[in-house]
Amino acid sequence: MSAASGGRPDGTRTTPLRVDAQRNLEHVLRAAREVFGELGYGAPMEDVARRARVGVGTVYRRFPSKDVLVRRIAEEETSRLTEQARAALGQEDEPWSALSRFLRTSVASGAGRLLPPQVLRVGVAEERELPEHARLPQQRTQPAGELRLVPEQRAEDDGGAAELLDVVGQLVERARAAGELRADVSVSDVLLVIATAAPSLPDAAQQAAASARLLDILLEGLRSRPS
Repeated sequence: MSAASGGRPDGTRTTPLRVDAQRNLEHVLRAAREVFGELGYGAPMEDVARRARVGVGTVYRRFPSKDVLVRRIAEEETSRLTEQARAALGQEDEPWSALSRFLRTSVASGAGRLLPPQVLRVGVAEERELPEHARLPQQRTQPAGELRLVPEQRAEDDGGAAELLDVVGQLVERARAAGELRADVSVSDVLLVIATAAPSLPDAAQQAAASARLLDILLEGLRSRPS
């Protein structure tokens, strides 16, 4: 589909949809968030269609491949996390309060279950590839390199991952400079906390309680301690 006919490079439409088509799209996106949140991005499109109560052909008409749907959900969640990080930066004067607010808001929203793969991908990278705040601490077993976040895509096609890393990096640097964050904690550690503290449980109340308890424990692990 060409741009002139109402399409985007990723194969999705940009022209207004009919009411029923818009409703189906909303059902599919909601179902995709639920299914991918519960089962991960490896879940089949058939599960998304079943949850949305539409035929799998309807899903494929709107999203020509599973990769396109995954990218759409991941980009939306990345954007949500970035806005939550910005809000914490702008509305909390205390560095630790800002970081903990971002973590609590992000975990409560369930975004950790939908973090895009390129944000959580870790590998050995050259010093020049990422800013200082995005690196993971060097491991004793790998003296030749450092483990750090490595986006799978470049900045022009990273689904907002670079922007997320930058804003969360500001939260991390502020808390570290204030002496409230352990010196070895990196941006990737913070994002891993969000992913870890968002378990998927069948009971909503149990899930909320488990997330809150686990996040309290993880936050204590992030804080610096008097020497």
